[in-house]
Amino acid sequence: MTGNADEEERRLVLGVARSANDNAWRERLSAAQARTATAIAQMHGLPDVLSRVMAARGVLPDDAPDFLDPSIKSLMPDPSKLVDMDAAVARIADAVQAGKKIAIFGDYDVDGATSSAVFAKYLQGLGLNPVIHIPDRIIEGYGPNGPAIEQLRQDGAELLVTLDCGSTSFEAFETADKLDLDVVVIDHHQVGETLPRVRALVNPNRQDDLSGQGHLAAVGVTFLFLVGLNRELRRRGAFKARPQPDLMALLDLVALGTVCDVVPLQGLNRAYVTRGLAVMHQRRNFGLTALSDAARVSGKPASYHLGFLLGPRINAGGRIGDAALGARLLTTEDPHEARAIAERLDQLNSERQAMEAVMLEQAGVEAMLAIEARDPPVLLTGSDAWHPGIVGLIASRLKDAHRRPAFAIAYDETGKGTGSGRSISGVDLGKAVRKAVDDGLLEKGGGHAMAAGLTVRREKVADLEAFFNEVLGDDVEAASAHRELKIDAALTATGATLDLLDLLEKAGPYGAGHADPVFVFPAHRISFADVVGKGHVRATLAAGDGNTLKAICFKAEDKPHGKMLLDGRGRSLHVAGTLSVDTWQGTPKVQLRILDVADPQKIRV
Repeated sequence: MTGNADEEERRLVLGVARSANDNAWRERLSAAQARTATAIAQMHGLPDVLSRVMAARGVLPDDAPDFLDPSIKSLMPDPSKLVDMDAAVARIADAVQAGKKIAIFGDYDVDGATSSAVFAKYLQGLGLNPVIHIPDRIIEGYGPNGPAIEQLRQDGAELLVTLDCGSTSFEAFETADKLDLDVVVIDHHQVGETLPRVRALVNPNRQDDLSGQGHLAAVGVTFLFLVGLNRELRRRGAFKARPQPDLMALLDLVALGTVCDVVPLQGLNRAYVTRGLAVMHQRRNFGLTALSDAARVSGKPASYHLGFLLGPRINAGGRIGDAALGARLLTTEDPHEARAIAERLDQLNSERQAMEAVMLEQAGVEAMLAIEARDPPVLLTGSDAWHPGIVGLIASRLKDAHRRPAFAIAYDETGKGTGSGRSISGVDLGKAVRKAVDDGLLEKGGGHAMAAGLTVRREKVADLEAFFNEVLGDDVEAASAHRELKIDAALTATGATLDLLDLLEKAGPYGAGHADPVFVFPAHRISFADVVGKGHVRATLAAGDGNTLKAICFKAEDKPHGKMLLDGRGRSLHVAGTLSVDTWQGTPKVQLRILDVADPQKIRV
């Protein structure tokens, strides 16, 4: 073997080169990080497992105390470091002091809804009554549009602020200019060199912005803007006659948008979410409280609740219902209205799940036929019976199931398709889509490495598939060849305790860019396994000393690891997953969420 091969072999966990899901199990900790973990433990007297988790996520020994207690104050930059921030602050401060009517134009996803709500609630705290417009996904599409701007102006808007959108809205802002309506843009999406003409455009991902804050969600940029605005209003003496709005009370909304926009939970984002979860636990926002109750969130809120229970319900309004429901829910001061909107969003989410199930079954058949016939590196599926608000979810499911980038496309009666794509690590989907636009294969399209949207004519889909094969084929092949699951440590059912979870929580919250710790449970007997709910596999793992651990494997009944669990009743298997607290029936217990399984007798390639 070569030296590199020896290193790779050494880093295999339990010798698993091929699991049920075709993964190699490897230590997350590199040799250098293992030395860092030892240093963290020795310098700060921290337990080994916590030190390992921290070191594997890039924490250095000197930074450990600040990492364990992330402070917004210490991590937040001076807002003025963002290009155009001072101009945006000055223009909006003028409007606030003059009592002008401010219109907010947000996006229809959770980041847009929370950005709009954070800004609106701040203005309401100053005695203003801003109007929020969230575009209809189907009728208006993404971003500001001329007719909506005309209506806002007609209704008395004297300043337009766009949140989570607007960085590429050239035509819409020409309309605003003709109407003598000033525009301030606060956004975070990637943009080219040319920007629309507005009073100010704050976007840490503008090419001339060197603030280093490009990892923030739009709601994070909006909060940063409010810090600057608050500072300017204080400098102008605006708070002599009235108290300052409580910015920290808005962090529950900032946390929700940050988690749901899947930005990396590092640096300031991690502080936003840590502090925001604490605010959310106080149940001060009527809308979030009602939505948490509707979603049956119990116990202390965690990133998981935001990303998988609350976020999808707010998104359901934008996908198949009234796009404005989310922002209305998050800004209402009426608990009865909050309860009614939350119940409506919960209902819409159930309808969305039912529609998704039907669409996914159809897309799965189409994907399998394509794989059997052509085995394309990028899957393109579509139907004129699909809802365009759900295609992104279908693309994500196909990507997970077939381990390759996937697009799902909804066609209208003219043959125009609205599609959404999701990618795998190592394959830049957004770049390929932008090139397809340049080559005339798409009417429009854009995105980033892991997700993209497009508009395509049905007759050009075959050419588009050929284009993706050529442009992305090698990248997909290379990315698929290195399937691995990174393991933080080995545990037994006996060691999976609530005390351990309390310890691990200090290194959280976990999410995008800050992965949940994954533990492996070697040779645990599967004392129970059965199917529950909609295709989930529930299991009980038994250690050699007789202690047991409850586990759940979501939507895995027909997946290789789910089948191995069901077929492995009574046998010992290696099981890998993440730990969480299950508060079902009021008593907190540790639960394992199973990600992968391996048969100790069949772990080699």
